[in-house]
Amino acid sequence: MHQVIFVTDGDLATKKVLELVASELDCRVISASYGNPSTIDKEELAACILRAPHVPILIMFDDCGIREKGPGEEAMTFLAHHNEINVIGAVAVASQTHAREWTHVDLCIDRFGERTAYGVDKEGLQELEIGRINGDTVSILDELNIPFVVGIGDIGKMARFDDVKRGAPITKKAIASILERSGYLERSFETDDI
Repeated sequence: MHQVIFVTDGDLATKKVLELVASELDCRVISASYGNPSTIDKEELAACILRAPHVPILIMFDDCGIREKGPGEEAMTFLAHHNEINVIGAVAVASQTHAREWTHVDLCIDRFGERTAYGVDKEGLQELEIGRINGDTVSILDELNIPFVVGIGDIGKMARFDDVKRGAPITKKAIASILERSGYLERSFETDDI
């Protein structure tokens, strides 16, 4: 069974960050899933996952603000129901979407590296609502029964707090939190590590 983490963003900054984080946390990233919006065919994406080594795999999905169910959400649904793929978690990325999509999250990590029960915005600043985040390509997560969802601001950005040149510490902490929860990491990535 291939273990997968969904990431609800797919722009170039996200691709660069996930490639860095994957190399540091002993994961793989399917770089072909990059795109704004996602363009890779869902069957082709599944085939890429099944060819990959048996380590956690990071997959990008992006609907580029499409109001209806977009290609990213369709691909997530397909993979979540695939009998050889196990989704161990998701990183829900905040955005200023016109559709005002939202999803429940188990926790968020703000741009200062603090874990919080409150949602965060695109800049990684805490919002007022507990346990939910607004973003593009996120509403489908509630339907997929994903065991652990971590919300963060815009990957690789957040006023440079998550810049790849700084090691993308917020995204790294989000991925590490999912890996810890799934038993892949013993070490806890606390704020001191950022």
